[in-house]
Amino acid sequence: MKYIIVLGDGMADEPLADYGGKTPLQLAKTPMIDQLAKRACCGQLITVPEHMHPGSEIANLSVLGYDVPSVYEGRGTLEAASMGVQLEEGDLALRCNMLTVENEKIKNHSAGHISSEEAHELIDFLNEKLGSERIIFHKGVSYRHVLVIKGGKKQMDCTPPHDVPGQPFKKHLIKATNEQAEETAELLNQLIARSMEILPDHPVNQKLKAAGKEMATSIWPWSPGYKPQMPTLNDLFGIQKSAVISAVDLIQGIGVYAGMEVIQVEGATGLYDTNYEGKARATIDALADHDLVYLHIEASDEAGHEGDVELKTKTIEYLDQRVVKYLMEETAKMEEPVTIAVLPDHPTPCATTVHTKDPVPFLIYKPGVEGDQVETYDEFSVKAGSYGLLRGAEFMRALLQQNR
Repeated sequence: MKYIIVLGDGMADEPLADYGGKTPLQLAKTPMIDQLAKRACCGQLITVPEHMHPGSEIANLSVLGYDVPSVYEGRGTLEAASMGVQLEEGDLALRCNMLTVENEKIKNHSAGHISSEEAHELIDFLNEKLGSERIIFHKGVSYRHVLVIKGGKKQMDCTPPHDVPGQPFKKHLIKATNEQAEETAELLNQLIARSMEILPDHPVNQKLKAAGKEMATSIWPWSPGYKPQMPTLNDLFGIQKSAVISAVDLIQGIGVYAGMEVIQVEGATGLYDTNYEGKARATIDALADHDLVYLHIEASDEAGHEGDVELKTKTIEYLDQRVVKYLMEETAKMEEPVTIAVLPDHPTPCATTVHTKDPVPFLIYKPGVEGDQVETYDEFSVKAGSYGLLRGAEFMRALLQQNR
């Protein structure tokens, strides 16, 4: 048996009054995913442990079967791994957003989804003006980058910027949670302040402004941590060869520590215009010499953060028609049976534009195994599924269980 996990990031939602009380999953036309649901066993999954923030890093680690509280060391460390950044003892890594601050408020978390080319020029500029042997900015994708502080302390309260759109930035500046981290927190807040002074006048931003686009007016470091100690999927479940396909550094970094091969796909953007077909083909190609492929699609999450119901619905339909349809057609031709699972990592409701901890719907289709009574796939239909409500690593154990 081989396995594909199709992860529609942030795909789950809440009923929307303006849309007849339906969610984007219910609004979307998803004949292929519904067909899978009719042949699958379904349920709900709690992906975020109690007392932990519902970030994608937490939820995806949980989906992959990790005991998150014991292995989690912050988002920055995972993204650093995807960039090939070698963290040494005492190196503090933080996710570092490029974002737009306007009238003292966080206007958006992504600097208008700045291009990687534009952002890389700004990161070089920040290293030149603010960097040192101790302070190093590392280039990522679009607005997502990494900041490493050598000798930094992680005991700080850092706010994810996508959780506070429209709020005053000063209200959410970094706060030390003990005396040891006070110097680090002060340093990071100084870097934020200096970035706001020097970024707006940079030629990249002036060009964006002239074009009527959002500018990258500030950095925003958050999710601090040190190099994690994580077992691989082989250690946990005996999965000898696995691969991850994603446009997002965070997910690729999880793959690095999980012992997965990171497969890059040209044209993968993390947005609605990503190369869906290329990622689907890469998944099927990877099955030739991998036991499990984790296919991560970011687009629905970004649409949820924008509060764009129509776009989120469209991204779900793209997932159905441009990814799941191809996977079903190609795996049906294979001699070795392939189990296919479909689920989000967490909800990103359009009404609130932030992640929540609510359980997510999942389906697991296993060739030769009779499905349950679920007829369509959405947040509510799966409550009638035979798996009921699972937590964390129970999903991976259910996926890999051969007799269900």
